[in-house]
Amino acid sequence: MTTTTKSLEQKIESAVARLVREHLAACEAAAEGAVRAALGRVSKPTAKSSRRKSMRAPAPRRSPEVLADLQERLYQAICQHPGETMAVIGPVVGATAKELNRPATTLRRDGRVRSVGERHATRYFPLGE
Repeated sequence: MTTTTKSLEQKIESAVARLVREHLAACEAAAEGAVRAALGRVSKPTAKSSRRKSMRAPAPRRSPEVLADLQERLYQAICQHPGETMAVIGPVVGATAKELNRPATTLRRDGRVRSVGERHATRYFPLGE
């Protein structure tokens, strides 16, 4: 090889090496900035923040009298609208389907109603007393 070829190869190698160093430095700086930004958003855990933020305070407990009244109103509504879902029966009773879950379970357990279906498609039928 001639001297010119060797010097040209050296120039190319040094240029490539310089470009690789610059690229690595830019990648490192970008990664460092991303880590700093991510760590800046994370707060230090405290005793209160160690709990999940999505946890809500529990609803107040309903008294046995309130549950019994709601259970009777639910039973009467099921007798008036046999085969309907809680979405239909709930407004008749004046409560949401979630609020009627426990009274409905008690009525089923006591053998006063039966249910057919699953989840939101569950239909309720009265049984003879």
